[in-house]
Amino acid sequence: MTAVTPQVAFVPKDFASDQEVRWCPGCGDYAILKATQKALADVGATPDSTVFVSGIGCSSRFPYYLATYGFHTIHGRAPAVATGVKLARPDLDVWIATGDGDGLSIGGNHLLHVLRRNVDLQILLFNNEIYGLTKGQYSPTSHRGTHSPSSPRGTQEEPVSPAQFALGAGGRFVARAIDTQQKPLVEILKAAHAHRGASFIEIFQNCVVYNDNAFATFTERAVAAEMQLWVAHGKPLLFANGARGLRLKPGTLTLEAVTIGEAGITAEDILVHDQTSKPLALMLAALEPPAMPVALGVLYCNPTACLPMAPAEGAIVLPALPQRIDAALRLGDTWTIEPRAGG
Repeated sequence: MTAVTPQVAFVPKDFASDQEVRWCPGCGDYAILKATQKALADVGATPDSTVFVSGIGCSSRFPYYLATYGFHTIHGRAPAVATGVKLARPDLDVWIATGDGDGLSIGGNHLLHVLRRNVDLQILLFNNEIYGLTKGQYSPTSHRGTHSPSSPRGTQEEPVSPAQFALGAGGRFVARAIDTQQKPLVEILKAAHAHRGASFIEIFQNCVVYNDNAFATFTERAVAAEMQLWVAHGKPLLFANGARGLRLKPGTLTLEAVTIGEAGITAEDILVHDQTSKPLALMLAALEPPAMPVALGVLYCNPTACLPMAPAEGAIVLPALPQRIDAALRLGDTWTIEPRAGG
């Protein structure tokens, strides 16, 4: 009789490495790390089949703090390395940890293409609207007028919206969460893991040192109900404890916030969230306080074919490379260039 080895059930602490976690006291990254460890355990991940790839920045310390495989790569190149890992080992569960500076400045090109190619991995973009590791310079997501060491008179640039960028790049799963709201963050991480293809999560992460309270307009307890719109597929787009909601403004293709019971507005007037609708996702991603609440949750989820995939019929399949790199470099035709006489 063949003995069957029982499947080991891992718990969150099994995904914690033996390294001392070192972020600034009060940094939102601690909460994101805890939520990630919980999500990994919940989805049945195993440390030896999970890989975290990061670039440069505070968020990019992630691989050190997880008892999984990991690559701490160079600035902005985490998507390129992660793509290589997934293509070489499609059996592995690949995650990317990046920040708004790392992912949307020097890494914007790589992030665009990993989304466009729909590589089967999860992307966590920590957005604190500042360069934290390099001491507080303004980043691509910093709001116009942000005062920083690199913009002492206030930046004159318009910010990038990570969620809108991901949708524009062809991302098929785009979600948002807040660092310290553990339960919804864990659920979104699990939903991203279940999605086949590139999953993009923008996590609003507070930098207590260089950009404290950057998201206070919608994260503070006193305003959270009025300024947070948690979306769910097939559910009305309600907020303010169900008293307010979104509808299409009559005669336009824009959203407006309305109060149920005022001006003849009823619950039937409120839009129902359809996570397969890209136009709706784009409109939700563009909402900003104080006029509108911030849309959180899974804004868009519409799976399609992803990389890696089986070669198309008639495609050329390259032979396996030899083990020695010098032999690999000499595959195929080679040329010898002789120096020119007197050159």
